[in-house]
Amino acid sequence: MGDEVKAPLPIGKLDSPSPWLNYHHLLYFWTVVREGSVSAAARKLRLAQSTVSGQLKALETAFDVELFRRAAGKMVLTDAGSGVYRYADEIFALGAELRDSLAERSVTRRSRLVVGVADVMPKLIVQQLLAPALANDPKLRLVCHEDHHDRLLADLALHEVDVVLSDTAAARTDIIRTHSRLLGESGASLFAKPKIAERLRRNFPRSMDGASVLLPIAPTSLRRALMKWFDASGVRPVIRGEFQDSALLTVFGGLGEGVFAAPTVIEDEIRSQHRVEVVARIPEVTERMYAITVDRSSRNPALAAIYRGARDVFKPAGG
Repeated sequence: MGDEVKAPLPIGKLDSPSPWLNYHHLLYFWTVVREGSVSAAARKLRLAQSTVSGQLKALETAFDVELFRRAAGKMVLTDAGSGVYRYADEIFALGAELRDSLAERSVTRRSRLVVGVADVMPKLIVQQLLAPALANDPKLRLVCHEDHHDRLLADLALHEVDVVLSDTAAARTDIIRTHSRLLGESGASLFAKPKIAERLRRNFPRSMDGASVLLPIAPTSLRRALMKWFDASGVRPVIRGEFQDSALLTVFGGLGEGVFAAPTVIEDEIRSQHRVEVVARIPEVTERMYAITVDRSSRNPALAAIYRGARDVFKPAGG
């Protein structure tokens, strides 16, 4: 190939006498991920496929990790590869801003907010909580990661996320100094397909005895509160399904697989999106939403916008 760029020599392990990152290797890796394959990246970079493959291998050797794995004949990022890609994406975004700045294009650096979302959080509430941050800063770059509460707190401790949205406050320890801010709370509503809801509304809550229900996987605050309420009401529903992801749970509920609970503050959205009806409201079952940060993140303007907007998200109906 006449216009082929000569590839740089591979670098050694990062613990070698010259532990410098080869940004050419990182660029090739970043391009492969963005383009979806080595062949597509090679065309984009105007390099031979073997050159790109070789540089990927050199980057793996330098980091001493596997960045890709094969799945169904495709290259899929490993956990380590996903982490490297996030750093690479930020590095090259900053590089583009630097280039534009030096070219006197008056490009203002975009602010960035990395949010860790606990997988049990209702996604409709998450969207409503984050909307004020986007409205407050049109140039804000919002990055959301979803995972278990504990793993997100570990990311927070490493400053890989700016804030964690969760249904559970963080326990303060000497190792990880965190601040849990209560954004709001809501009672729960039970939802079901219209015919099921109509039947269950009769003689409620006794009608819930033997009814099929969909629950979050234990242990979550909502799961614990619901089970406590079932016991206090003297009913034993049949657990039809358990879900880690709240959005998937509501999808199955919308398909009529069972009764499910969601915060009362998003009743209208749940009914509209999933074509379900309210069986009953259970104010005794309370779900709380927290924003967890390390102390140094408390003055972030995007977070301030979220805190202000949370009052409207959790405003009582008619309030």
